[in-house]
Amino acid sequence: MSTAAGYAAMAIGVLDIVRAVLPAFRRSRAGEIAGFLPGTFTSFAQAVSLVLGVLIVMLAHGLRRRKTRAWRAVMVLLPLSALVELLHSHHPFSAALSLLVVTLLVINRREFHALSDPRTRWRALWNFLVLGVLDIAIGWVVVNAHPRSLVDDPSAGERLQHVLLGLIGVEGPVRYSSERTADLVYFSLVGLGALTAVTTLYLVLRPERPVAELGPEQEETVRELLARHGARDSLGYFALRRDKSVVFSPTGKAVIAYRVVSGVMLASGDPIGDVEAWPGAIRRFMEEAQRHAWVPAVIGCSEKGGEVWTREGRLSALEIGDEAVIDVAAFTLEGRTMRNVRQMVNRVERAGYTCLVRRVGDLTEAEKDRIRHAADSWRGTDTERGFSMALGRFGDPADAECVVVTAHGPADGAGSTAKAVEATGTTKTTGTADGRGGADGESGGDGEGAAGGGTGPGEDIRAVLHFVPWGADGMSLDLMRRDHDADPGLNDLLIVKALQAAPALGVSMVSLNFAMFRAALARGERLGAGPILRVWYGVLVFLSRWFQIESLYKFNAKFQPLWKPRFLVYPAARDLPRIGMSALQAEAFISLCLPCFASHRIRIPRPTYHRT
Repeated sequence: MSTAAGYAAMAIGVLDIVRAVLPAFRRSRAGEIAGFLPGTFTSFAQAVSLVLGVLIVMLAHGLRRRKTRAWRAVMVLLPLSALVELLHSHHPFSAALSLLVVTLLVINRREFHALSDPRTRWRALWNFLVLGVLDIAIGWVVVNAHPRSLVDDPSAGERLQHVLLGLIGVEGPVRYSSERTADLVYFSLVGLGALTAVTTLYLVLRPERPVAELGPEQEETVRELLARHGARDSLGYFALRRDKSVVFSPTGKAVIAYRVVSGVMLASGDPIGDVEAWPGAIRRFMEEAQRHAWVPAVIGCSEKGGEVWTREGRLSALEIGDEAVIDVAAFTLEGRTMRNVRQMVNRVERAGYTCLVRRVGDLTEAEKDRIRHAADSWRGTDTERGFSMALGRFGDPADAECVVVTAHGPADGAGSTAKAVEATGTTKTTGTADGRGGADGESGGDGEGAAGGGTGPGEDIRAVLHFVPWGADGMSLDLMRRDHDADPGLNDLLIVKALQAAPALGVSMVSLNFAMFRAALARGERLGAGPILRVWYGVLVFLSRWFQIESLYKFNAKFQPLWKPRFLVYPAARDLPRIGMSALQAEAFISLCLPCFASHRIRIPRPTYHRT
């Protein structure tokens, strides 16, 4: 019912707008059919029909999402439309149709139960800009829709001036020979301007309910659960991002971190806590999604987590890639399979680079600032990437157990053999050269670089790895960035040094980057791959021009890791495009920017180094 009501409202609204704006439409067969829908024929009633049409179109999306406030607003607008119809048009059938729709909405009122989304007053600015542009566009059509009634031939500037003045209730320079036409244009412009002013004022003055964030008490509870159960999932620590909300199980023994993006409730990784309490947390998560009519989805859960999510949430799962995990005890640079890594590491060391592996808690504030400044300067985009597999901060006192690995070398790229962008990980997110992992270890020194005398934002720092804890004896890659003028192979050196230092830090397992669709890439290039697999492989290689898909897989594979599959959990196949766009927004691979004049601009930033 909600979907049908939404589309019906949109159709009625569009017909009301078109009939009020275009005289030719009112004389057409479609206009005769639309006469049985809410609307009027007098000048004032046509202006009211135009405003009602805009409002109904705006509310259609809310009706489809079963929003309570949208239902309440339509319950006011449709009776008002019926009243206008009876008083001005004397069309009892059209009024009866409006009342019939109202009756159906009343009967099915329990279906419209969804609460409003988290909001801030920035939405008032969006409303003013978007409706302002829409008002000008519709007003331009209204002013020019009656060429036979125009007196003289006003210029484009005079017509635009008439539109702008009309929106604030002032008569403009354009004159019409028909008084009815002049009234229609005047009332339509005033109605559009009043609609924008009233809705913007309402959004500014209504009580603000900011987007939920991870509070100090919630963060402390999540850390306690991680201390007891964090070893189950290498992505668990990323639940401590402070731009996420959390929902707890009824017993408080499990928690799910999430963020709402474009109406999609995105969770990441497995629930944190006792496995026996996972079903309770998942049910709470699904109830919250249902209350707000959000689409529930999970990015990057493990196979065990996917089984529980699909069973308890009645959802479906899709394998989206593999996580590269290295067993520290089994790692070695010896052997033919590691020859390329071994040669790369030796070459970079001969060029004069050295590495330091330290706990973040052992750094001074000055060292943290230098590392942070260097990493930010190499980011390559204005927006920090990451959501599901990135922490989004560095050097916080609460993250003292994180591990940072820095490469130090000759200033100005001395010893550099090439200026090649290395195939490193993305933020365990999707397309920057950051990653996750963690080891403290060899270091020596007080944090100053081994090769001093450098210049630039990080002095002699040429590359950085940042790892977060993974239980008591593991670490997970969060960030991987390097100076683009430094030698290729510098990230290889950092990872190798981190793995070699891991035993001294008490680390036995290291999680590196996440490789999207690894299985398809691995099988697609083999002899005997079928036609469908080869086509999918070709698509992935093509997309790798913008996103680090193939390069990230090959970079991970060099270290001979264990591959752990990760899954996307979703309600239905029709929701996948929406979930995909929301995930790209959350990971900051697609940004919806607000230009100076109106609508959204989709910006796809170039790949940088971050883990995803």
